[in-house]
Amino acid sequence: MNLSKYVACICEGSAERAIIKLLLDENRLIFTWDNLLDGEILRCRNAKKFEEQHLRKGFTGTITVLRILDSRREKFKLSKAYASKIDVVNVITAPEIEMLVIFAEGQYDEYKKSKKKPSAFCKENLGMGDVKSTQFVESYFADIDILISAIREYRRVSNIQRGEYALADLLNPSSI
Repeated sequence: MNLSKYVACICEGSAERAIIKLLLDENRLIFTWDNLLDGEILRCRNAKKFEEQHLRKGFTGTITVLRILDSRREKFKLSKAYASKIDVVNVITAPEIEMLVIFAEGQYDEYKKSKKKPSAFCKENLGMGDVKSTQFVESYFADIDILISAIREYRRVSNIQRGEYALADLLNPSSI
């Protein structure tokens, strides 16, 4: 995956944002804090609002928009004025980002048998009711190697569709 000099990293929720922050802080991604548009992880999911808030600053060159989300159906249609200057990359965490905890706990087979949503499995089977919170994610994945191992396992068993990327695709090759 080739990224532009400027990267707009848009995360769907607080858990995704916490995971990206942990990886950035440990320099484990193929981009750094310095590459990020406005030096931050963004939350804006609407293309029009994104354009208004971030693209009217006269950038030279292209910008890569990394969208970290669990939905394959959510559209991000930029206006024609920006379409040629922006490369949109969808990083899919389907079915849910909580799968990383399930992998880290070694509970993938039990999860598959349960037929539950990942968040419900984490809450009901693992006793982790606050699995989506920033504080939980930061604490649980304080050992970055556990997070990276879970991301790699997630990639191994996931059904990544053509034209999609997974979190593992964002890892710095030295992290793999």
